[in-house]
Amino acid sequence: MNSIKQFIKEESGQGAAEYILLFGGVIVIALLALTIYRSYMETSDRSLKAKDDIIDVRNTILDNRTHV
Repeated sequence: MNSIKQFIKEESGQGAAEYILLFGGVIVIALLALTIYRSYMETSDRSLKAKDDIIDVRNTILDNRTHV
């Protein structure tokens, strides 16, 4: 009976189990985010290119400066 009580009170593996659960949760969230991002990219109307985006931002900034 004494050994059962010691086994129940033993907490040496608790930290490792918590880390495993934490990393498992992070992996699940990352996979969910990648799935959502992938579906967003597949339904996007235009191709996403960094060069075009930078040009659009610069033109928008220049337009806003001239209107003020």
